[in-house]
Amino acid sequence: MMDIENVIKQVVIEVQRATKEQDQNLGIQAGVSNRHIHLSELDLKILFGENAVLTHKKELSQHGQFAAEECVTLVGPKGCIERVRVLGPVRLKSQVEILASDVYKLGIKSPVRESGKLEGTPGIAVIGTKGCVQLKEGTIIAQRHIHMTPEDAEKFSCRNGEIVSIAFEGIRGGTLDNVIVRVSDKANLDFHLDTDEANCLGIKDKDIIKIKKI
Repeated sequence: MMDIENVIKQVVIEVQRATKEQDQNLGIQAGVSNRHIHLSELDLKILFGENAVLTHKKELSQHGQFAAEECVTLVGPKGCIERVRVLGPVRLKSQVEILASDVYKLGIKSPVRESGKLEGTPGIAVIGTKGCVQLKEGTIIAQRHIHMTPEDAEKFSCRNGEIVSIAFEGIRGGTLDNVIVRVSDKANLDFHLDTDEANCLGIKDKDIIKIKKI
């Protein structure tokens, strides 16, 4: 006689397995980021005045983050880049995120780093409308990454800090390795890469990518 409890357990296991496979095949929207800067409260006041507050221009994909009206000029040993957008809100420490192609114009050897990991990175001069700041460190090329909530991480069988590969379609479709997973309960599910990478791969804002291997 068939053991009904074992049959039910097996059905539940199969449903869970199928659901997990389906979740892992779900697409993740891409967000393409240009060069930008995050400012500390102190640096904001030096660059834009004692009473400066970032002026909201456009919401970004992550909760509470926005592009500000304010822009700065970055100055390196070999050249400068004007109208670099400030992103808000303010942070504890200023961070400049440039493109790999900017390295040659600025003359700064910036490493590929995860956001916030600034130790040993080069500094840069930043000019605002009211003053100038010489950052001692904090200039990076941002490592491509996926933002996800703990619930998303469970669906995709990922963990915070894990390195995964993604697959994308299009005329230059293929796979991309070394994508770091960043898990936060404040996150929106989103894959971030910079404009250099996106242009090379033919990926546009809101294109859909999939995690290929975990």
